[in-house]
Amino acid sequence: MDAPILIDGQTHFDADHARVVTNPAHHKEVVGRRAVGTGGYAHAAVEAATSAYERWSALSAAERAQMMLAAAVAIEAGNGDRARLLTREHGKPLSEAAHDVGGAPKILRYYAGLADRFDTPDVTEDDLGRIVRLLRPMGPTAVIAPWNAPVYLSYLMIAPALLAGNTVVIKPPSYTPLAVTDTLLELDRHLPSGVINVVPGSGPEVGAALVRHPSVRNIRFTGSTETGKQLMRDAADSVKNIGLELGGNDPAVILEGSTINDQLISEFVRGVYAGTGQICYNIKRIYVHRSMYEDFVDQFTEAVDQIVIGDGLSSDVTMGPLNNEAQFKFVDALVDRTRSSGATVATLGRRHDPTTWDDGWFIQPSVVTGLAQGAELVECEQFGPVIPIIPFNEESEAIALANQSEFGLAASVWDDDVDHAFDIARQIEAGTVFINVHRVGASDVSMEFGGFKQSGLGRGHGWVAVEENSELQVLAHRPGWVEATGHH
Repeated sequence: MDAPILIDGQTHFDADHARVVTNPAHHKEVVGRRAVGTGGYAHAAVEAATSAYERWSALSAAERAQMMLAAAVAIEAGNGDRARLLTREHGKPLSEAAHDVGGAPKILRYYAGLADRFDTPDVTEDDLGRIVRLLRPMGPTAVIAPWNAPVYLSYLMIAPALLAGNTVVIKPPSYTPLAVTDTLLELDRHLPSGVINVVPGSGPEVGAALVRHPSVRNIRFTGSTETGKQLMRDAADSVKNIGLELGGNDPAVILEGSTINDQLISEFVRGVYAGTGQICYNIKRIYVHRSMYEDFVDQFTEAVDQIVIGDGLSSDVTMGPLNNEAQFKFVDALVDRTRSSGATVATLGRRHDPTTWDDGWFIQPSVVTGLAQGAELVECEQFGPVIPIIPFNEESEAIALANQSEFGLAASVWDDDVDHAFDIARQIEAGTVFINVHRVGASDVSMEFGGFKQSGLGRGHGWVAVEENSELQVLAHRPGWVEATGHH
């Protein structure tokens, strides 16, 4: 599988300069190649998007939605093979990959279903006159996608932009470009040329060129906080609209009223270790009431020890490798430093195939106890399969600990008394606070999502994502006001 550049309906692929994409479960296995885009390609893609914008934005949202629905059908037909491809380039188990690639048709259909709402202006009439509020397309949109859930997260940014009448240039992730690019090529077949353009390449070259281009009016980014800050700086000169879904250090708070049972433990295992911990809103730190701390740690540790680590294509593997060497080195060193600090680090799980363990970026899941709030593992976004568990005495203490972070993406509160859990959740500084759940899938496409503090700007998912990709225009005819104020 090759991931080419796509500009104005035409693909470009220079095999002599392409970069290989390898399998994180088998370093030497080449899964495919990706084209190497440049600033020049980025500029050409923006020009194509700008040319296509007039025609695309002039269509009704209902007309755009029909094309999106046709694309959803075609993409869905090929998703079986794409799931296997994604597992090979990313490492995640096949079931997780199927959920990821399934996001493309699901999200396209959801936003297509909002077309009538977009096309229907809000009209207010009174004695003073008439006010019409309508949404207008914003313009060529740059989308910069992450490697951890490349298909699902790309379409969460692309689909509302398209419905709103914007054209798109996307920079797919360098580590996992293959499956998402394959869906984008299929999407392009159902849209006018130039509406969707794809330029793989490095962030400093391609990403920066897109963000700085004067014709780009809208930027959508999912990724690290540091990169998001740089994008804000790059976008400042031309005052572009920007939406950022950034890092998280997501706490889970288990209150005294919780029942520690198999269901709760299973939810926590999935909430921490899905995607090998490489998910922005995975549980990153656990706070447990002291009265049940030991019981939770014992049951959770026992359950984590049942995780099977290996090649995600194997049916009995429940956790794949880390995606890339840089992430492996970061997490591995973090665990070593945590162990050296005097904390108790339980290394758990079973290696599916010990003979090929060193062929991939495999790391066993860890459970860490004996850490204080200020410890590195508690303060950072580890983005890997290692979790600190910390006891608390009072609910006020748990709230303070949960909020003691520069991040505020997601959190969860656990209690058998759901109303009480809601009361506590309102005091947590996070864009989304789940009640008695916290894992992939809990944040549905219809449910608004975004972060407080340094976890981002704006909101995605749901209708609000369409608004965030639109300009609100107000048309006002106020003859009654003119007469009342004496100005003729």
